[in-house]
Amino acid sequence: MNHKSMEFWSLLKEDVLLQLQTTDRGLTTDEAQARLKEHGANALKPVKKTRALLLLTAQFTSPIVLILVFAAFLSLFLHDNTDAIIILSIVLLSGMLGFWQERGADNAIAKLLAVVQVKAQVFRDGNPQEIPVEEIVPGDIILVRAGDVIPGDCLLLESRDLFLDEASLTGETFPVEKAVGIQPADTPLGQRTNALFMGTHVVSGSAKAVVVRTGGGTEYGKVSSRLRLRPLETEFERGTKRFGYLLMEMTLFMVISIFAVNVYLARPVMDSFLFSLALAVGLTPQLLPAIISINLAHGAKRMAKGKVIVKRLASIENFGSMNVLCSDKTGTLTEGVVRIHSSLDAEGKHNEKVLFYAYLNAFYETGFINPVDEAIRSHHPFDLSGYDKLDEVPYDFVRKRLSLLLAHEGRHMMVTKGALREVLAVCSAVETATGKVVDINSVHHDIERQFAELSSQGYRTLGVAYRDVGSDTVITRNHEAGMIFLGFLVLHDPLKPEIEKTIEDLQQLGVRLKIITGDNALVAAKTSQQIGITQPEILTGVEMRQMSDEALWLVANDVDIFAEAEPNQKERILLALKKTGNVVGYLGDGINDASALHAADVGISVDSGVDVAKEAADIVLMEKDLHVLLQGVKAGRTTFANTLKYVFMATSANFGNMFSMALASVFLPFLPLLPKQILLANLLTDLPEMTIATDSVDQEMITKPRRWNITFIRSFMLTFGPLSSLFDFLTFAVLMLLLKSTADQFRTGWFVESLISAPLIVLVIRSRRPLFQSIPSKSLLSTTLLVIALALALPLLPFAGTFGFAALPLSFYLFLILIVVVYVAAAEATKVVFYRKTA
Repeated sequence: MNHKSMEFWSLLKEDVLLQLQTTDRGLTTDEAQARLKEHGANALKPVKKTRALLLLTAQFTSPIVLILVFAAFLSLFLHDNTDAIIILSIVLLSGMLGFWQERGADNAIAKLLAVVQVKAQVFRDGNPQEIPVEEIVPGDIILVRAGDVIPGDCLLLESRDLFLDEASLTGETFPVEKAVGIQPADTPLGQRTNALFMGTHVVSGSAKAVVVRTGGGTEYGKVSSRLRLRPLETEFERGTKRFGYLLMEMTLFMVISIFAVNVYLARPVMDSFLFSLALAVGLTPQLLPAIISINLAHGAKRMAKGKVIVKRLASIENFGSMNVLCSDKTGTLTEGVVRIHSSLDAEGKHNEKVLFYAYLNAFYETGFINPVDEAIRSHHPFDLSGYDKLDEVPYDFVRKRLSLLLAHEGRHMMVTKGALREVLAVCSAVETATGKVVDINSVHHDIERQFAELSSQGYRTLGVAYRDVGSDTVITRNHEAGMIFLGFLVLHDPLKPEIEKTIEDLQQLGVRLKIITGDNALVAAKTSQQIGITQPEILTGVEMRQMSDEALWLVANDVDIFAEAEPNQKERILLALKKTGNVVGYLGDGINDASALHAADVGISVDSGVDVAKEAADIVLMEKDLHVLLQGVKAGRTTFANTLKYVFMATSANFGNMFSMALASVFLPFLPLLPKQILLANLLTDLPEMTIATDSVDQEMITKPRRWNITFIRSFMLTFGPLSSLFDFLTFAVLMLLLKSTADQFRTGWFVESLISAPLIVLVIRSRRPLFQSIPSKSLLSTTLLVIALALALPLLPFAGTFGFAALPLSFYLFLILIVVVYVAAAEATKVVFYRKTA
């Protein structure tokens, strides 16, 4: 049977179970495994089973490398076997080195992602168990509740007060009620109330359903072709690409020019061609993708040690560049453990009935788990014998109310609890302390005064109301009218210890905290005073509704607290902050945070958050704590700084050497280096650069947000590249004018000098501080010393002649020491002047 074409919403659930060859107790493990092989993983993008092979192939897909391999085979055909084999061996070794590093990074990230994998509750072998959503198959029986993401297209088997957010599919803003039943085959997608669709999520209630379609066969799979594309590039990815293009343009110009000049000078065409290609390999930042992957993976592992899991590697740079963090208040600034402070009537006096009615409402509600209801249930358990639940209108973020219909002694009573003003909006009367019911207008001013007083003390206040609904056994939102206001439920959520110090530390890192909360402005103001913001700028949701997007852009930067914010306003706030040039992070873990997490430059959720929030986030915290986030920001900036170090290396010593070689080939009667020597030098200088991810980073590099600056990099290149060339030409002069070297000795001498000076200059330019004040990592230092030792040893090894190397006089090494020492000193001096000018 073709599950993808089955109009399952029009069938009896018994028929669907029969066609799927399953039961309401689910599949066996063996049957599920067989179906997984048949249908594939439950994902919009097919799982890449040949990831390792693709990664290996990618190392050799650069056009320049492919041309080089072709030229080497052409050399074999022309019987120049030794050079061709050496060139092919170096290219292969370089590719394998990149593959080994990237493969390790890839595996590390896969392990980290498994920690925060979104899972679904499924019946397997008759028992409910949690499995990754990718392993869901047609015929699985799933259980869902508030906050869960629907893992496939499903038919409802059982439901209870079920409301779903289907905005991702239908664009419908309000939650849609779902119930077991049958719909006509031609029912539009948005009206299939008996079906659940992949990519939507549960707002409230619970359900049991059978999965009919998975992966690309779902409705979500059909309409989400845009999601199959790569995520939008981050600023760092765009900068990396621009840098690559810059070097490629220069490389192409230089290679064509050098090849033409060498041919014009009647040098062997094949040697000139291979020399030009080898020069291109030396100039091209071919390791840049591998270096970035390694740095980001290493950064992700470093962040994981600080309980920060990175889902999307490219977001690490944005994390480090983040200068504005938007966060909710509960659980981030506060402990997130709500406590009942008091229950008061409309006159502000203690009232046990308010607490009892709040307990009735909290005890029987079946929506998403929340700290308020848990606090009510644990504060004072009441005997509820004689009360039976008849119906429920779940809480949603538009009404901000939760209503329960209860039967007691033949009376049907609706009890409503929610945000105070939303509860007052549906009340027409108030019950006084004596039990008398009076018109709400007579005491409305006193209620508002009491509310303002409690809010100014930092307490969160809910309203509790009730009404008799006669003989009705079902209630809807329309029943929330003409209610009797009973009183206030006063809640207290204390601030986390040392939160003021953490916020101060964030500010010292250049990250400004902005609070987005549903609490009223008075509560928000009190909280801000407690955390050290003495005169906060506050903007309320009501004020935002009256503002255009352009007006919000003008004020968003100056606002400290967005109070009484509605869920759909969070995205507006983030977009306004981004429009004014900020890199914005958003920390959220709730059902209503998904759109804001998508809109942020860095979406940050918590492992304890709902699935829909974790799925939307780029980064997941294992603890909802700003201190954990603080460590993550530092790790992100460390990763960014280390990635830029490779860029600086590629634009200084490496680029300078290639430029010197290109220019020297015009004036020398021979090639300054043989193609195989260029490739060998390129391979060996890559070794220290591969370890840059482990390097230590100076404190000043993480104290403020940094972004990719292509103008700065171009200036760096035009400063340190010519400096490198200057000392190359000094080496040329020593070899040609003082030592009267042969062609082989010249090539050997310059190979040794460039291979020693390049990694040493890396140690200089890796930091803004003087060389001896910023200690490199053990890996970087040891590989640098290893390359220097190899450079000195290569001309003396038995196979030196195969590579075209010749023995050098002792006097050369004395000149070499002098040149390298002066070069390092000059680089240090240039660094001081350069950073002073670009400060």
